[in-house]
Amino acid sequence: MSTQEILSRASARATEQQLPYAGAVTPEEAWNLLQQDPSVLLIDVRTQAERDWIGKVSVPEHQHGAVQWNLYPGGTPNPAFLSQLTEIVPDKQRCIVFLCRSGVRSRHAAKAATEAGYTQCFDILEGFEGDKDTAGHRKTVGGWCFRQLPWTGA
Repeated sequence: MSTQEILSRASARATEQQLPYAGAVTPEEAWNLLQQDPSVLLIDVRTQAERDWIGKVSVPEHQHGAVQWNLYPGGTPNPAFLSQLTEIVPDKQRCIVFLCRSGVRSRHAAKAATEAGYTQCFDILEGFEGDKDTAGHRKTVGGWCFRQLPWTGA
């Protein structure tokens, strides 16, 4: 699927679901965007502890950034989120795909970035680990890992 087809689908999801940002992509669509367009940037909004203890996406360094939505420990909102995002992504026209554990914080990040003037913010549906299964485990129902996309870690 081409970059334009992926972004068109993502935009249609935004319209259907009345999302306050450019759109939402599946993990596979996000991976395809990153592979097809070297200017696309993945911003991981999980905590550094999550990235260290659970794992990280394996994408080229120039396409990967990390800005915590919540701080660890405590889970309090990161008051510097937007200023840290601006340091990493000064170009507000750049296509950004936001990733978190299960797709909740990334939605908030995409919304906040859009409100701050970024024009191409996309949430990665399902997140890195996906939702919990009936036994309470992650990485078995959905998400980047379950979809067998490149990652490293635990």
